[in-house]
Amino acid sequence: MSKPKVYIDGKEGTTGLQIYERLGGREDIELLLIDEDKRKDTEERKKFLNAADLVFLCLPDAAAVEAVSLIENPKTRIIDASTAHRTAEGWVYGFAELLPGQRQRIKFSSRVANPGCHATGFLSTVAPLIELGVLPRDYPLSCYSLTGYSGGGKKMIAEYEAPDRDPLLDSPAPYAIGLCHKHLPEMRQVAGLDFPPNFLPVLGDIYKGMATTVMLQNHLLNGTPNAQDVHDLLAGYYQDQKLVQVTPFGGAGPRLYTSQLAGKDSLEITVSGTQEQTLLTAQFDNLGKGASGAAVQNMNIMMGFEETAGLSL
Repeated sequence: MSKPKVYIDGKEGTTGLQIYERLGGREDIELLLIDEDKRKDTEERKKFLNAADLVFLCLPDAAAVEAVSLIENPKTRIIDASTAHRTAEGWVYGFAELLPGQRQRIKFSSRVANPGCHATGFLSTVAPLIELGVLPRDYPLSCYSLTGYSGGGKKMIAEYEAPDRDPLLDSPAPYAIGLCHKHLPEMRQVAGLDFPPNFLPVLGDIYKGMATTVMLQNHLLNGTPNAQDVHDLLAGYYQDQKLVQVTPFGGAGPRLYTSQLAGKDSLEITVSGTQEQTLLTAQFDNLGKGASGAAVQNMNIMMGFEETAGLSL
């Protein structure tokens, strides 16, 4: 049996390079590589897009939409890492552990939208609690998400790593302060919320890592659970998952570190709090489970490989 052919459109970007690193040494696929001087040649790209069994799109939104239009081979399957198709009809959301049956939907789909990094952290805690009937769909949610600068791509990486960089970059920087971050549509739609959350991302002076936090008032939850109850619900929900784990209640210590899972493709949820309030924090690598690691996991599911093949646990 021939090896499936895989093509990364946009391999030169941060996400594309990280996917390539995870796939470059694998012997169970044939990685198609376009000539460097032709990577922006539409006709040449079209040949590769249609020759592949599976394509990763690591492109800006408009370019990702264009790339999909170039694919005429009905057997070519797509994983889009851009924002373009995350709430689009006909596309499956690529977070296998998130909802019942989601892994099977990914397995049999020809069009999979890779989740956004902030959305991954938010949804990992919020969506299960809604699915379990604990968190009301009209709950007034607030979320903040600490992230490394690599998620901003090559331009932001260069800005942070310049020898003469602005001293202000030493300090954490809230951004998207107009409360209209591009991940909000998927956060609301996939979770099934009546309203989008108040969401504040915060950029830190670390290369990669992410800690996404949601705070809950327990008296507004169905059944009025305490923090321990919420922990136990999430621990049961993610039981036996290889890439999403819930840490023991009360065992996290006084601090959580944004870069704790940097270099890993897994995600850890910490639940803490009291009888009255609950704190939910998802820690992961914004380039791992938040981007390229999730994309490779989705490829593994779609192609019938071991789900964690090529990933760092």
